[in-house]
Amino acid sequence: MSPARSGQSWQSPDQQFGNLFKDVQLKSVFPDSKTFADCTPKFPPATILANYEKARQRRDFNLKTFVEQHFTLPITPASGYTSKAGQSAQQHIIDLWPVLTRPGVAGARQAGSLIPLPKSYVVPGGRFGEIYYWDSYFTMLGLQASGKTDLIRNMVDNFAYLIRTFGFIPNGNRTYFLGRSQPPFFSFMVNLLSETQGRRVLVNYLPYLQQEYNFWMHGKAQLTEQNPTFRRVVRLAEGVYLNRYYDDRETPRPESYKEDYNLVEKNLNRNEKEAGAVYRHLRAGAESGWDFSSRWFRDGKNLRTIHTTDFIPVDLNSLLVNLERTLAEGYRLKGDQRRAKMYLLLAQQRRDAIQKYCWNERRQFFFDYDFVARRQATVYSLAAVYPLFVKVATPQQAQGVAKILQRDFLKPGGLTTTLVRTGEQWDAPNGWAPLQWLAIQGLRNYNQTELANKVKLNWVTENLRVYKAAGKMVEKYDVISTAAAKGGEYPLQDGFGWTNGVLLRLLKEGKE
Repeated sequence: MSPARSGQSWQSPDQQFGNLFKDVQLKSVFPDSKTFADCTPKFPPATILANYEKARQRRDFNLKTFVEQHFTLPITPASGYTSKAGQSAQQHIIDLWPVLTRPGVAGARQAGSLIPLPKSYVVPGGRFGEIYYWDSYFTMLGLQASGKTDLIRNMVDNFAYLIRTFGFIPNGNRTYFLGRSQPPFFSFMVNLLSETQGRRVLVNYLPYLQQEYNFWMHGKAQLTEQNPTFRRVVRLAEGVYLNRYYDDRETPRPESYKEDYNLVEKNLNRNEKEAGAVYRHLRAGAESGWDFSSRWFRDGKNLRTIHTTDFIPVDLNSLLVNLERTLAEGYRLKGDQRRAKMYLLLAQQRRDAIQKYCWNERRQFFFDYDFVARRQATVYSLAAVYPLFVKVATPQQAQGVAKILQRDFLKPGGLTTTLVRTGEQWDAPNGWAPLQWLAIQGLRNYNQTELANKVKLNWVTENLRVYKAAGKMVEKYDVISTAAAKGGEYPLQDGFGWTNGVLLRLLKEGKE
């Protein structure tokens, strides 16, 4: 199940460079922890480490100079691109595709932390110069609206390549992402491709869909009442298995090393075992894509109370229902009725479990389930739209969710991610393109058309307002006061893959 099926070591930079990596990050040689994680070494790691041990003894030693002599700094991907004055947002996005596209390099050896991919792909932009798993689905919506089916197929093939190489789709194509995945949207990507290439596409990608499922379910067979968890699977009762976000490593994330280290070692004064657990919770929060949010906090306010791996997340399990249904359809098309029936049954069992553990009848809303405390979480979040998006909610439940979205979440710029302000980027007042799309589609699935249209109008209007004022698309938006979005471990990024994809798709709808 672990990396390295291709003769390369795939070590992450913190593993390769040990104390040098730690020193560079903690002494803030670069303002952004991701910069050094993305550097390319000019010499073999052993040579660099030997030089470092020698050089650091000298009185005139300068760490930044040493790094510049031994590493090539990453280039900011979208440098040199400026939007043309008066250009429509639609044309701006179409012009950005080539800027955000990276060429495939079949057979290339790994250089630095970047894992080479065989075919061309689209990156989000800004500091994100690599592919991201769940981002890519929303980017693909825009590529589909632009008629770029070949690029969608290339990206799906790249994800299949990652599954073939590592047994799963990592968070992104960086060695430091090899401990975790991201929300499993691969089945949606394959289905999206089938819209232009026909349903037989499912059969072509069936081995990879199956491998992804095996990754998420790894260890299921060995779970018991006494040992109910293993990696990403949780046994809740006899015959009831749901999933959680996780990470196979329990060290600071290399791309956010200083932030993680300072939180755990400086503020929490934990022993080694406790520190490892907090690092895993932080990394699991990154696997969720919601890094970070009050969804994962024990007190609902502070990052230091994060306990991500204790939750059965409603979004993850909704996505896995879709994977099970897609597997069933793939096996049906292949003529394997036994497996088709098995996966339909598994999808139904998961749907029933989501209903049992994540639906709150009194509050008329879906919540994550804390299986350690054996109670539902209390944080209202847009993760509640996922059961509508994958059609596992009842019409009455969809009505309940819609009512709360309208009353509490709908703001002038779209839907806010949660109802609380914590300073984290996946909380109020921020809105994110993927969640708007999932909400709009989820509401449409249950004929909540008026609210879906209102969400779309508010979101599109805010995107266009910012574009007119700043000439760019950004990663996230403050939907409440419609000012620059706040929070997170890094400055607001422009580019920006999933914003472009969702906006283009929504704009195109009005013209069809």
